[in-house]
Amino acid sequence: MNKPWILGLTGGIGSGKSAVAAHFSALGVHLVDADHAARWVVEPGRPALERIAEHFGRDVLQADGQLDRAALRQRIFQSPEERRWLESLLHPLIGEEINNYLSSAESPYAILVSPLLVESGQHRLTQRVLVVDAPEALQIQRTMHRDQVPEEQVHAILKVQASREHRLQHAHDVLVNDRDLNWLRAEVERLHNFYLTLRGGQP
Repeated sequence: MNKPWILGLTGGIGSGKSAVAAHFSALGVHLVDADHAARWVVEPGRPALERIAEHFGRDVLQADGQLDRAALRQRIFQSPEERRWLESLLHPLIGEEINNYLSSAESPYAILVSPLLVESGQHRLTQRVLVVDAPEALQIQRTMHRDQVPEEQVHAILKVQASREHRLQHAHDVLVNDRDLNWLRAEVERLHNFYLTLRGGQP
């Protein structure tokens, strides 16, 4: 049995990355979500959570001992140094978690879904990168509608994420998601059939 090659799937907030990932998964592709891995590494009882509480203080924990994400987000959005400290703690742990999950894949290729694939260096774990792209105005509109958040907050998130240009420089494939869901699914199926012909992510 050949070891599956790894496709990195990324896109800015509101690009439709989750809808694309869900359809690949429905087609039987093994999927690992970096966001889920990021949640697992800060579960109560895991060393990372203890380090975070020591560094930021106990008020970043909820009463039940879980991480208070909103409180932590508030801290790191205001301070680039604190964000870098947190990233240097979490990125290696998340990378380990991701590798463990990818190594159990049984499909011909597996997908690592990560909004920060490029920024975090996780693209180095992959052999090929698919970027889900959408016009910025559409990203903002979708995110405001989905998360019920004001436009300024979406702009703040967009600033932290890689610019579209930077993300697209790393892309082997680009899926521009500016139409309806049926069209999007058909595109995913077209890409899936192409990916099944690849060895190690290369034609």
